[in-house]
Amino acid sequence: MEKLLIVDDNEDIRRQLRWGIGKEYTLLLAADGAEALELFRKQRPQVVTLDLGLPPHEDSSEEGFRCLGEMLRIAPDVKVIVITGNEGRENAVRAVQMGAYDFYQKPIDLNELKVIIKRAFHLQTLEDENRRLQNALEGREGEMKGILGQCSEMQQVFSTIRKVAASDISVLVFGESGTGKELVARAIHTMSLRKDGPFIPINCGAIPENLLEAELFGHEKGAFTGALARVQGKVEYAHKGTLFLDEIGELPLNLQVKLLRFLQEKVIQRVGGREDIAIDARIIAATNVDILRAMEEGKFREDLYYRIGVVAITLPPLRSRGDDIMLLANLFLKRFSNEFKRKIKGYSATARDYMEAYDWPGNVRELENKVQRAVLMSSTSVIEPDDLGFSGRPVSRKASSAESSTLREARERVEQEMIRAAIASSKGNIAKASEELGISRPTMYDLMRKHGINA
Repeated sequence: MEKLLIVDDNEDIRRQLRWGIGKEYTLLLAADGAEALELFRKQRPQVVTLDLGLPPHEDSSEEGFRCLGEMLRIAPDVKVIVITGNEGRENAVRAVQMGAYDFYQKPIDLNELKVIIKRAFHLQTLEDENRRLQNALEGREGEMKGILGQCSEMQQVFSTIRKVAASDISVLVFGESGTGKELVARAIHTMSLRKDGPFIPINCGAIPENLLEAELFGHEKGAFTGALARVQGKVEYAHKGTLFLDEIGELPLNLQVKLLRFLQEKVIQRVGGREDIAIDARIIAATNVDILRAMEEGKFREDLYYRIGVVAITLPPLRSRGDDIMLLANLFLKRFSNEFKRKIKGYSATARDYMEAYDWPGNVRELENKVQRAVLMSSTSVIEPDDLGFSGRPVSRKASSAESSTLREARERVEQEMIRAAIASSKGNIAKASEELGISRPTMYDLMRKHGINA
């Protein structure tokens, strides 16, 4: 059974909780801080109810905060529910800021407390499963060079990478900016027979057209003004390895002809040269433009498309990857927390709402940058929307700007009405209102603050 540690110096309360929930959990009972910490270290319960007023300082919260801090130091993921008196709201808020899961004010209503405890165990189970998935993905990271995901679309991408890696066929990767097209190319190279050879990337859209030919194919001494020596191009450097042509949709038509010749004959000529140079390099290309439309408009050669697109891989945008958003967010949080030596526990419920509703136009790259910023900017152990650069109301998925605004306003209106109705029907009891809405109390308080609603 799941382990629940109850820390309270009041024997009547301990007896009440033992009688009320003793059949549902393995109960561990402690009357003071020393006993509580000893049990915590030995038994490692998943959830703790902690009275802040503990001996030898029953009239203050000093001992309770000491126990809370030590428990979170030992097991940062433990769910601690702080029990306070009616005058202890400031201490309760301070405890939540330190990392407590929730708080409950005396007198104890057993049914309400049981709901909070049940949700704490449920959240702990979800987080354990999430960590298991993260560890499985991190174990796979070396093979896939940092490409992570559990959704069916990404699983199909992984399957295709494994199938094409062992061959030498050309691969064309489609995807929006920031979805990880270069990571796919590197993964294919790493898993191929050419892994000991060079991986040479070049962004066809980032180099001026008058310089791109020399950058790709090299040039001879004196080929143009400023060509003071013979220079090898990226294609030559990729000999016995892989050449990655990013944004190939931006390649000018005259260079498309020259690239097609290389793909057909495996030879190049440097700018200003006449000698054919044999090159053995695999080509992987990527683009975020509509190649089919570009071909219809005469901006991309059809014969080149069929040469480089023997196998096509399409990377899904982050907004369509469902649970992968928070899975990746948690991985980035762990990485940057270690890198910057910050003790960040996770994201607040409101921050999760923002992240799951946001459209992520910059995809995984934008998510990584926002989490990196949040780890640096956060002043507490929990990431809030402001830390991520979100402000105002959550940004909903958008079809058009006018439609988006209307949807947001409707959502805000309904949210406010439901919160007010739940508070009214529960006569100001926030625990009951939270239960009615199916959310946790911290989330309820976040939403009340957002909408300026008082109990």
